[in-house]
Amino acid sequence: MPVKRNKNRAPSRTLSDSTEDHLERIADFVQRKGYARVTDVAEELGLTASTVSNMVRRLAARGLLSYERYRGFNLTPDGRAVAARIKERHQALTELLGLLGLEERTVAAEVEDIEHHLRPQTLAVLEKLVGFWKSHPEQLQLFRQFARPK
Repeated sequence: MPVKRNKNRAPSRTLSDSTEDHLERIADFVQRKGYARVTDVAEELGLTASTVSNMVRRLAARGLLSYERYRGFNLTPDGRAVAARIKERHQALTELLGLLGLEERTVAAEVEDIEHHLRPQTLAVLEKLVGFWKSHPEQLQLFRQFARPK
């Protein structure tokens, strides 16, 4: 019997979209403040403190966070590595959509919608496209002229 796959998700992913979102926000707080707190992450993600607290416990159990109950928490080396990959993917997509001339608000919404669903090889090609357009801005301008509504 063939294996059913969700066509919108990259295969062999070990982290859910929600887990990635939590790690991304936690990494942002750690970078800004040196630590993260459940209340900060909950407010940022629009979730309850209980929901974030449950995720923090799961992330700690997976070795991605160091966490003490009722205290702030921080990323472990493994957690920092995963968060860095998530951030790189987010940045690459933000840069690509920005180069295409989309409005900042549209870029942010689109990145949130698609960032969890790209395979690594697709992301690698998109990163090369960004690099190409940055190295050859005249090619980007040609594309923008081609894509301009008539």
